[in-house]
Amino acid sequence: MRFAPDTEESLAFLVALCNTDPSASRGGDDELATVEHLQELLGKHYYSGRIDGDEAELEDVHRTRALLRRVWSLGRDDAVEAVNKMLRDAQALPHLVRHDGLDWHMHATEPTSPLAERMRVEAALALIDVIRMNEMARLRVCEADDCEGLLLDLSRNGLKRFCTVRCGNRMNMIAFRERRATES
Repeated sequence: MRFAPDTEESLAFLVALCNTDPSASRGGDDELATVEHLQELLGKHYYSGRIDGDEAELEDVHRTRALLRRVWSLGRDDAVEAVNKMLRDAQALPHLVRHDGLDWHMHATEPTSPLAERMRVEAALALIDVIRMNEMARLRVCEADDCEGLLLDLSRNGLKRFCTVRCGNRMNMIAFRERRATES
């Protein structure tokens, strides 16, 4: 499955942002607990425009993370309502831009808009493509017993089950041990 490059980048960022939540993080900690953590995340996933770097912005990003985690698991029709609300709330006006060595891609907010608002709108724009292509099934929650990590399945066969190799290996080991115990 292939989406437009900017859609895939936005969805990958959405997964990275949402998987900083304690229910999805490796150690069970909030990996976005401080402004420094947010700066580190933004360093890995380029975001242009206004970045305040303060506690208020971090709190807004936390609210955005929670919202996007909920939207990720919605059915198609409910996701449409959520996406439309995100766009309406931001008074989004889609337009094409080219900046910082990137080719034409879509923005729908001004670079001076708050970071979390830009995150929500970019996520909404990416989700529009997913919804229009009827590919909501590509957005999943990890099947590992103790993980709530989000995963984006871009594989050809659409059978990805775990957010990381670590979760997959752990679940395979558990299944192996269970089979072994029943054989004994």
